[in-house]
Amino acid sequence: MKQITLGSTGIVTPQNAFGALPIQRVSEREAVRLLRGAHDGGMTFFDTARAYSDSEAKVGAAFDGMRDQVTIATKSQARTPDALAADLETSLANLRTDHVDVYQLHCVDRCYRPGDGTGMYEALLEFKRAGKILHVGITTHKVGVAEQIVRSGLYETLQYPLSYLSNDRELALVRSCADANMGFIAMKGLAGGLLNSSRACMAFMTQFENVVPIWGIQRQAELDEWLSYMGDATPALDADTRAFIARERAELTGDFCRGCGYCMPCTVGITINQCARMSLMLRRAPSEAWLSERWQAEMAKIDDCIDCGACMTRCPYELPIPSLLRANLADYRAVLAGKAQT
Repeated sequence: MKQITLGSTGIVTPQNAFGALPIQRVSEREAVRLLRGAHDGGMTFFDTARAYSDSEAKVGAAFDGMRDQVTIATKSQARTPDALAADLETSLANLRTDHVDVYQLHCVDRCYRPGDGTGMYEALLEFKRAGKILHVGITTHKVGVAEQIVRSGLYETLQYPLSYLSNDRELALVRSCADANMGFIAMKGLAGGLLNSSRACMAFMTQFENVVPIWGIQRQAELDEWLSYMGDATPALDADTRAFIARERAELTGDFCRGCGYCMPCTVGITINQCARMSLMLRRAPSEAWLSERWQAEMAKIDDCIDCGACMTRCPYELPIPSLLRANLADYRAVLAGKAQT
């Protein structure tokens, strides 16, 4: 397993890290077991956030008494210095630690700078001087904002979506981070669950010398899969894998929903982050559950869309969400009709 130095932070970690968003969906006992199992298997970098309900507390419980053996990154969606300070204190208490290794402004739509009138960047520097955070990071889903962040030279790490579906502009962003000696933390390496070959996803990441992917893990089988790639078993980006990725890109590149949920809430209650990609989920993650009465009712809400456009103003990928929803609904009903005839 390749060891990655996370830019100017000097943090060294295997190129296979733990994304702790999904553990909010399991019990604390199960989460602690998964987290410790990941550490025992060689993972050292763990990424969580205040927005992930009780994820931080579970990370804190898992690594209490062994803080020096792991690197912990967390995030805050606060947009004022006071709220940011309050979030940090909560994070420190949840994580049972006196410092966060990488503290990230979460899902920003601008590059916070010194003297911009918000006080946000100044607050980060104060936390760092106090020893409460060691390194300053930032996350975004908007490539233009990410480019501004890299050019600013103000942040030590950038967290941004990266997978083998990423376009040329996004891949250029990775290179820009490398040139700036800025750590790149890759989220959504499975494109929100649409990519179902972990081997291909892992192999894709190995071509980068500055990227640490954080894989969302919720089940033991998922952890076992990622741990199997540690050491000499790391998948290679060979000719067969490149050909597989090319076929995947031909099928998926374009207007598809990554399922991030930043478009929510919907004015009329549509579960956009699932309904807008239902066609792909039916084919790439097939389950009878998608055709249940519950999901039929959820999909039917698309008929109530009033084209208010609120979702599009929030979508990081600037997708034409109302038309995407209606296309998914038409396909969904065709699948239901086909099932009824069999």
